[in-house]
Amino acid sequence: MSERQSLFGIELDPLTMDETVQRCLEAVRDGRQLEVGVVNAAKLVNMRRDPRLARAVAGCDLVVADGQAVVWAGRVLRAPLPERVAGIDLFLRLLAEAESAGMSVYFLGARQDVLEEMLRRVADRFPGLKVAGSRNGYFDDSQQEAVADAIARSGAQMLFLGMTSPKKEIFTAAYGARTGARVVHGVGGSFDILAGVTKRAPETWQRWGLEWLYRALQEPRRLGRRYLTTNAAFLVMTAREFIRLTPSPASANRSH
Repeated sequence: MSERQSLFGIELDPLTMDETVQRCLEAVRDGRQLEVGVVNAAKLVNMRRDPRLARAVAGCDLVVADGQAVVWAGRVLRAPLPERVAGIDLFLRLLAEAESAGMSVYFLGARQDVLEEMLRRVADRFPGLKVAGSRNGYFDDSQQEAVADAIARSGAQMLFLGMTSPKKEIFTAAYGARTGARVVHGVGGSFDILAGVTKRAPETWQRWGLEWLYRALQEPRRLGRRYLTTNAAFLVMTAREFIRLTPSPASANRSH
């Protein structure tokens, strides 16, 4: 088992996409629950500001680097991660594996019209997939328990949450076990992408870690400022951590 890497005080699993998929499939087969957490630059910044989000992510059984910037920061801070495990790519891989292995899935999140369009497209792409059930993501905290119980009654083996942070992390931390799903994976805006509501950045942009810029260009008024401020905060966080981890010349001399 790969030893976890500590980055900004968060324990991350240095896994490749293939290894992550394998861990998820093993959990379903062994009847164990596996809560998958994914972190990008924005989430790491927000975890500093939101203790509930930080606790929810830290409580996940598996935490992987969803953003290219996190992989780069890992290199700089000597906590190497083998590759980016993007939430949407993991989601699609797990849908394909679930289809071929006959594992049932549940979709929770997005607006009702987006969810229905996504279900139509998923049925076209994965015709053999067993969908145990689905529900839109519009419910308040008092309904969380009832939502979890409905998922448990469906018998779904994998649960995908197409909800924003920190709502999906907090729901997973509080009610993930109650759903009875073996794999619980928060996929953020992936339902919107699968439904064709938002476009995903081309692969070149993804490789250069510019997926955030592509999204900001699509929705500049809503996302532009948010991405610029969180990315700047992430750079500052990485620089501070680098300075903290780099021994000063005086302490280096003392150690000789």
